Amino acid sequence: MTHAQRLATGTDEELEEAVTAASQAVQRGDLVVIPTDTVYGIGADAFDADAVKDLLKAKGRGRNMPSPVLVSSATTVDALAADLPGYARALIEEFWPGPLTLVCRQQPSLQWDLGDARGTVAIRMPDHEVALAVLERTGPLAVSSANKTGQPAATDADAVLEMLGEDVALVIDAGTSPGGQSSTIVDVTGPQGRVLRRGALSLDVLNAALEPLGATLTDEG
Repeated sequence: MTHAQRLATGTDEELEEAVTAASQAVQRGDLVVIPTDTVYGIGADAFDADAVKDLLKAKGRGRNMPSPVLVSSATTVDALAADLPGYARALIEEFWPGPLTLVCRQQPSLQWDLGDARGTVAIRMPDHEVALAVLERTGPLAVSSANKTGQPAATDADAVLEMLGEDVALVIDAGTSPGGQSSTIVDVTGPQGRVLRRGALSLDVLNAALEPLGATLTDEG
């Protein structure tokens, strides 16, 4: 039996109620599940260490796999990331909002604990109006795919509730995820970017965007 509240987004009124409820739950330190352009994501206040710990526990994931952070605006990246190289900014300009996660050097002043991130933070701006509406209210959220580790990522609310209904406060139901494929993860902490996980954006598509800079990514995905 699931305990999570399921909130619809079919009308403007329902969407407003869902976004408000989610932002209030995050402020309380609860976990919420939001739709994104790739798959559904389980989210917590990125600056609430206990909530992030609960997120990793809900997924059955250790501190060695820190949670990425979702933001509502590309301009937020400079508040979270330090020493961002030019090719990383080119990728942001071309592919945000969208299915691209960048592993960056984090700003040393940040007071958070996302896991054993070794001074880095993985950041993405999703291309989904509901996710962006929530993020605009909450600020940066630690968000990981809504599934138990080892299970397929959830692409609809039914799958979320089946796997995580006992672990989260609420699920915003916006239908089936439009993407259904996880984001591509690129490490931008060095002079040359590295693809750490293949996903919705191919290496060829990414490198085509970097061609004017004379930069290329290597593929370790």
